[in-house]
Amino acid sequence: MNNNITPCITVVGSINMDLVFRTPRMPMLGETITGTGFQQVPGGKGANQAVAAARQGAEVHFVGAVGDDGFGDHAVRCLAAEGIGVADIVSATGKPSGVAGIFVDGNGANSIVLAPGANAQLSPEHVERAVATIASAAFLICQLESPLASVMRAIHIARANEVQVVFNPAPAQAIPNGLLALVDYLIVNQTEAAQLSGIEVSDTDSAARAAEALRAHGASAVLVTMGEHGVLVAAPGHQRFLAAVKVDVVDTTAAGDTFVGVFTVGMARGMSIDDAVIEAQFAAACAVTRMGAQTSIPTREEVLQMMRSKQPRGVP
Repeated sequence: MNNNITPCITVVGSINMDLVFRTPRMPMLGETITGTGFQQVPGGKGANQAVAAARQGAEVHFVGAVGDDGFGDHAVRCLAAEGIGVADIVSATGKPSGVAGIFVDGNGANSIVLAPGANAQLSPEHVERAVATIASAAFLICQLESPLASVMRAIHIARANEVQVVFNPAPAQAIPNGLLALVDYLIVNQTEAAQLSGIEVSDTDSAARAAEALRAHGASAVLVTMGEHGVLVAAPGHQRFLAAVKVDVVDTTAAGDTFVGVFTVGMARGMSIDDAVIEAQFAAACAVTRMGAQTSIPTREEVLQMMRSKQPRGVP
């Protein structure tokens, strides 16, 4: 591992504006309740993952779409302020930017309603115009808040140029046969693992079965993230469960995205898969102690500081 290198990572994905409501509990159908706070925070799974990687010291470039509105302008400025390359972000004329309404209860759990807006306008042709950006990276990160056809095109470009692929298929949907065979690292939560594998995931044993089923479909390595419990790692000749870092949870928004971005940087720097997972777990633990999406994502120094103060518990 070389902590001094600056890995180049390209993210193809979504950009949203998150409207975050803090509430003591989730409202029932037809009920109006009084919240305890509100924030407007840049988000979107793709943008969050890009910010997470950039704050760990990676060189990051973004391929995505925003609307021609104030939300889109603000989101792009925020990415640029993180040092992220925004030349391949297109503005969809006449379309609104993506927006997410996020409700966070008193225990830090959230419910989200997503209006994709301009994210749905990111076409395979837009991705094709970013071939040089994708081909020059060490790793490509993709999710599924952008059209599947565009994500597939990005992954095919990456494979053709020997760029490693990290795929976070969220929100989960049917994936064409053969796509997982192009993926180096598949990162799924319990729900996504169950939907994609057909195996209900309720504990480490079922997570392991689901991971191996997904590997049988072609993914080289599979990580099943299990929230406060930990992460099941399944790779060639290697399987291990790594318990989560225990913290007081304030808001789980962007924890999974933080994990993806930090894990990718760790792998790009030459870490073992277990060490990259552990570092990503610490970063996600740091994120859940704060409100919001990109406002919660830690810097590298903050991750290292938490690692010095706590130790994870690995279970072979």
